[in-house]
Amino acid sequence: MKDIRLPGRRGPGRLAGLLMALLVILGLSAGTGTSIAAPDGTAKPAPSTVKVPARAMDAVAEMQPSWNLGNTLDAIPDETSWGNPKVTKDLFDTIRAQGFRSVRIPVSWTDHQSATAPYTIDATFMSRVKQVVDWAQADGLYVVLNVHHDSWQWISKMPTDHDNVLARFNASWTQISSTFRDEPRTLLFESVNEPSFDNATDARKTQLMNELNTSFHKIVRSSGGGNTSRLLVLPTQGCTPSQPLMDDLSATISALHDSNLVATVHYYSWYPFSVNIAGGTRYDDNAQKDLNEAFARMHDTFVAKNIPVYLGEYGLLAWPDHNHPDRVERGEALKYFEHLNYAARVAGVTTALWDPGTFAYLNRETLKWTDPALFAWIKSSWTTRSGTASFDKVFVPKSSPITAKTLTLNPNGTQFRGLWQGSTPLTPGLDYTVTDNQLTLTARALTRLTGDRRYGVNATLQVRFSRGLPWTIDVTTFDTPVLSNATGTTGSFTLPTQYQGDVLATMEARYADGSNAGQAGWTPYQEFNAAFSPDYPGGKIILTPDFLNALRDGEPVTLTFHFHSGATVTYHVTKSGGSVTGTTS
Repeated sequence: MKDIRLPGRRGPGRLAGLLMALLVILGLSAGTGTSIAAPDGTAKPAPSTVKVPARAMDAVAEMQPSWNLGNTLDAIPDETSWGNPKVTKDLFDTIRAQGFRSVRIPVSWTDHQSATAPYTIDATFMSRVKQVVDWAQADGLYVVLNVHHDSWQWISKMPTDHDNVLARFNASWTQISSTFRDEPRTLLFESVNEPSFDNATDARKTQLMNELNTSFHKIVRSSGGGNTSRLLVLPTQGCTPSQPLMDDLSATISALHDSNLVATVHYYSWYPFSVNIAGGTRYDDNAQKDLNEAFARMHDTFVAKNIPVYLGEYGLLAWPDHNHPDRVERGEALKYFEHLNYAARVAGVTTALWDPGTFAYLNRETLKWTDPALFAWIKSSWTTRSGTASFDKVFVPKSSPITAKTLTLNPNGTQFRGLWQGSTPLTPGLDYTVTDNQLTLTARALTRLTGDRRYGVNATLQVRFSRGLPWTIDVTTFDTPVLSNATGTTGSFTLPTQYQGDVLATMEARYADGSNAGQAGWTPYQEFNAAFSPDYPGGKIILTPDFLNALRDGEPVTLTFHFHSGATVTYHVTKSGGSVTGTTS
């Protein structure tokens, strides 16, 4: 990753330099950030302070790392409709100061555009988008501007309303291209976000995707100005990194004969892990294999052919979400982020973190990271590998004598450097041993660390490696959770639960004949927070109305609750009309 610096070229003459400085000052003080008023009254961008490399591969590499202004200008119907405040220049100051080199600014145009020809975009909204784009560029950030949720609002109807959809898509990009034609090359256009097509065959979808990308390319290039050489970002269907869809996009890019094109896909991990369904409670071999293969495909299909890849969105579909219980275990999520950015560096892919706003990463009100330790882990992964371990907790049962506990270290190319509690190093041999990456905490150490053995986390340790961030281990006292009988309705049913220091991992649901029960009928392991959810402070497990209403009437269901300690507890529920009865085994 390279820094973006001021252009290293010979400066202008003294008078020209003074005039340029004056223009820049005026531009920066204007309401649109980098724009100044031309004699004809149109907004003209000030010269960019970023020297964009001529080669697309080099330019996209300069954009690493990237960040998404999610759930904002793409919110429906308005900028603040999805809980984020209006964007300010300070937001981009913060993003730039935190090490990001580019931002993706998703925009949903539908509610600010006439639904019939000539599909005019509201001038006030267009001006607002330009203001935000220019603020970002004023901070030396590259910007990716797109057509976002319009993809499912009306573009997806293209198979049955082809001519009108294509006309509206073309009209949208004609207006956007005209507005931004003289922006510096730090502004990129992305044709459409996660495009999909309703009620069409695979062959027809491929044809329509090619048609949209090709039409977008023609409109932008023919609009003149800076658009003749602007970097244009083209997606696969759904922005999915599957081999057939990337092959389709590769064919489109090859046919366009344009060296300023960028491929884009998204990656949200192996689905069972990303939402915690089908037993995907750990970042296991399946999840790691899925990621490795996805980035290998990106590299081999595009990067190896000198076509840059911009990973326009990455993250986990259901974590972090500070408004709900964690459905993805924290340490397992950290492993995913560490692995992803390493794989991206190896593949030569630029990554853009999807940030929906206040409830996830950056609090847009305070401009502080909601979880600074998580962001530190992500930031470190841009440049450095960090060691991990098989888990981030050691569970010590309260109801039995303390014995030694072992975790497997995953050095990720680093070297083990010791185990610490705060500023105090633990003693090798007495407190722990390491043999062939097996870290064993002795009974002696665990006895001291658990103290009075209250349920929950008694101590937190750090495994330190030769580089990267330390891996934390919570030493936790627990006993097998205890559930109680309960009655309720399909609209409201909870299981009284004494967690006793343990943490819920997943729920398995089966009928007496062994078949799967619940709304996710393809797997017995139901989706965390969609079928069930823990309430630790309230001492209960919630079964959702969606799960209960999906049960067959009058047929008992056996629930097996799996906890991160390895403990399992079975429970039985029966729905009878609108009533639900729950009993312990």
